[in-house]
Amino acid sequence: MPSKVKSFNLRRMPGFTPIALAIFVILYAPIVSLVVYSFNSESSVGVWGGWSLRWYVSAWNNEAIQRATLNSIQIAIISGAAATVMALMAALAMTRTRPYRGLTTKYALLNQPLMVPEIVTGVALLIVFARIKVWTGYTGPAYIFLAHTAFCIPFAYLPIRARLIGMDLTYERAAADLYAPPWATFRYVTLPLLAPGALAGFLLAFAISLDNVVISEFVKSGGQDTLPTYMLGQLRRDMTPEVNAAATVLLVISILAVSVFFVFNRKKN
Repeated sequence: MPSKVKSFNLRRMPGFTPIALAIFVILYAPIVSLVVYSFNSESSVGVWGGWSLRWYVSAWNNEAIQRATLNSIQIAIISGAAATVMALMAALAMTRTRPYRGLTTKYALLNQPLMVPEIVTGVALLIVFARIKVWTGYTGPAYIFLAHTAFCIPFAYLPIRARLIGMDLTYERAAADLYAPPWATFRYVTLPLLAPGALAGFLLAFAISLDNVVISEFVKSGGQDTLPTYMLGQLRRDMTPEVNAAATVLLVISILAVSVFFVFNRKKN
């Protein structure tokens, strides 16, 4: 009898375990060192002097860090919410319709920010907003809100679209058969079923906006520092473990947002 063909298992390949461990070390060792040195009692980021919460207290009392943190959270919430609403409308328009010529092109254009380097997007937005500032004289925070919203739309769109594609149309068709108008069908049938995907899209957009530094650095005006841009500025000056403490807090917030996203995404599936 012919011998059975063994199924391919990547874990059984020679060198898989050491390569995987090396990759994890390369990825997470710098993050671990950052978190550990945020508890350093010394002023130097490279000299260990014992465990202390000194720099967390210092960061908590630093007015510049407070303003930057509040700016980051405010921008992430507003931009994430706006991006989620726009992504929701786009997903409905592109999934609740019959396939037609140009639909794939629209999908590619919508997801273009995922493929274009951030610095290209940042420079393009800088040029456009610079002209608008000259014409209008307005230099307020609306530009950074618009930039983050535009950049976060595809991140919010993907989980919402995945949710819509996986939804059974039976309930929506039943509502239409019972003479429910489109808005009532959306409000009472589609939106409740779509809520986990919409929330997952918002949390993903929130996390992306919260730690964005490239686009923020190009678009922001004076006095509009976010926490990532503030930390970047500190790296150019006198760097202390205070920056490590602020980075650790930002890391924790991002991890929580992404964790909640995966929880809702798993429930959705």
